[in-house]
Amino acid sequence: MNEQQAGNLVRVHGVDKVFKRGSEEIHVLGGLNLTIPDGEFLALMGPSGSGKSTLLNLIGGLDRPSQGSIEVGGQRIDSMSDRKLAAWRARHVGLVFQFYNLVPTLTAKENVALIAELSSSDGLKHTEQVLERVGLADRMDHFPGQLSGGEQQRVSIARGLVKDPPLMLCDEPTGSLDVESGISILKLLRDVTSDGQRSVLIVTHNSVTADMADRVIRLRDGQIIGQETNRSPADPEQLDW
Repeated sequence: MNEQQAGNLVRVHGVDKVFKRGSEEIHVLGGLNLTIPDGEFLALMGPSGSGKSTLLNLIGGLDRPSQGSIEVGGQRIDSMSDRKLAAWRARHVGLVFQFYNLVPTLTAKENVALIAELSSSDGLKHTEQVLERVGLADRMDHFPGQLSGGEQQRVSIARGLVKDPPLMLCDEPTGSLDVESGISILKLLRDVTSDGQRSVLIVTHNSVTADMADRVIRLRDGQIIGQETNRSPADPEQLDW
């Protein structure tokens, strides 16, 4: 039985990550083990330099481990060729970052449609449906410079969702937003796990985000030092910022 059949979307086993700077080796992650079940909203927390973003990049296929294995949906992504990994990432992972990385000369609809075409989704129709889902039905023909920060982040989330991926990876998605916009983004991300068919991993420094997660993993110096499970995750609108 593979991990997907067993109900775990992601399986990280014995993962090390070492970066080289000249003759110096920098050990960022060491012997890490982690599973993420289907439909879980997981918060990854820890101080700067603890390895949070590195782990997210490894799970998303943006980088490779120095040692160990990573399975997503039952597939070993760490042993894929670069070409196969890029194709897998384009279809199976939605990525959201603190900075929105939108193309400034394209409208919200065009930014999302660009990803829809790359991932072979149902083109313009699906693009419009996803933008409506993230609350931008009346803003899809606006350029990024005409949108607020919260709206731009919604476009970024729509680009991830248009692939209909089983996994959304979010690195500090509310880091550059005001409180009201941040709460609305967290609510949107929480909502996309509501059917149990999509998992969300969010890297955050904001401790209140932990209250709305199903589970919180805490990292320090490339090691998991603790985890907590919330039996009754808080509604994002109830968070005390």
